[in-house]
Amino acid sequence: MMVKVFTAKNSIEANIVKGMLEANDIPAYVEGEYLQGAIGELSAIDFAFVSVDDVNEAKALSLVNEYETGNYSISV
Repeated sequence: MMVKVFTAKNSIEANIVKGMLEANDIPAYVEGEYLQGAIGELSAIDFAFVSVDDVNEAKALSLVNEYETGNYSISV
């Protein structure tokens, strides 16, 4: 079962978070990003979100929290 772990301001941010999760071996999916084009003159925010499989939820939420608080760092 898929669970939403992040609501993005736009599709670009959603794909950044998706890439972060995938770089940490968590398959992630961006959903709702194409809804922005159907909005017309309304503000196109908060439509894209990132989902992961429920078995990866805890790890994904931890990484998303690091991203949102500015504490995420890339290990090389």
